[in-house]
Amino acid sequence: MCLIALHWSPNSPCPLQVVANRDEFHARPAAALAWWDDAPDVLAGRDLQAGGTWMGVNRYGGFAALTNYRQPGATESSRSRGEIVANYLKNPPQKDLEAYLRNLPLDEYAGFNLLIGDRERLFYVSNRDANTPRPVAPGTHGLSNALLDTPWPKLEAVRSGLERLATGPQQQPESAMALMQRRQTFADEQLPDTGVGLSMERLLSPPFICTPAYGTRNTTWLSLGQEQAQMIERRYTPDGQLSGESRELFELVSAT
Repeated sequence: MCLIALHWSPNSPCPLQVVANRDEFHARPAAALAWWDDAPDVLAGRDLQAGGTWMGVNRYGGFAALTNYRQPGATESSRSRGEIVANYLKNPPQKDLEAYLRNLPLDEYAGFNLLIGDRERLFYVSNRDANTPRPVAPGTHGLSNALLDTPWPKLEAVRSGLERLATGPQQQPESAMALMQRRQTFADEQLPDTGVGLSMERLLSPPFICTPAYGTRNTTWLSLGQEQAQMIERRYTPDGQLSGESRELFELVSAT
């Protein structure tokens, strides 16, 4: 997952709304959004290479989503970051979530950002930010391949768009997913310098990335209410054409 916008409103009828794009090499195999056979309470897409996932929910209202931290030249790890999301979702909500997060072996993974919680709590964790884990403040936020709310132009564009939609009279998943479809690059003077070179910064600058080898694999919408959750996933071919869609609407259950 490489671009996430979310609106967090605890104690409201719909505490969490999320729209996200997953960017990945097209050759890396993945399964579509579905309930997992080996963990039937988990709803997520699945990385078939390492077995984890980039974003998902469970029947108890647990939520987690992860992005890689862009850090050219950093040492990679043999452990898949997607297992962090999967391991959390396979179990009922943690009673002391902050303690659970502080016990994660952060230094055993390459750089990542993590949003994790449920209907009552939402935390941000990064092994590139010593001030985490920390609660996410109510409001609209964005996360890409830098720290939470780092104002990259694509992040600001989708965050501000979701803020307008999420504070409206009703949810608008189609409009939210449309925010993630921009393929036009941003002006050079707006781009961050993350060490990958200007041509790569341009290629990675829009919310929707489209190249033959690497790009946006899917767009996902999540609405996590107090009693129900809805998740929609749209998948794309390497040339950016829609290749499939999954929709799930389900009742949440108590962990007790």
